[in-house]
Amino acid sequence: MSKFLKLPLPEEIEEDPLAGIANLFDVSVVFIVGLMISLFSVYQMGGLLNPDAEVTMVVTKPNGDQEIITRKGTEIEAYKITADAVAGGDGERLGIAYRLPNGQIIYVPEVKEDN
Repeated sequence: MSKFLKLPLPEEIEEDPLAGIANLFDVSVVFIVGLMISLFSVYQMGGLLNPDAEVTMVVTKPNGDQEIITRKGTEIEAYKITADAVAGGDGERLGIAYRLPNGQIIYVPEVKEDN
């Protein structure tokens, strides 16, 4: 069998000790891309990547301040709303919103009765 198979001696083997690091880098890049794809699909955020979509996000900070971020095409606008600010103006009452103990908000529209 030694006639067909020649194995090198242990002294003849030259191995790069950093060869495995390149493989770990490749695996981590594949993992990160897979994680990003799964997060976009779970949170249904595909509209962020679509240049024709209009996207609106509301960010609430721990102190109660809110920021509304809207994107239309390539234009991004941010509106800051503080907890102390009071909005006003002319308008029409549309209904009542209730916040449940679990944080869910339910909107109940008002029914107008015609006399």
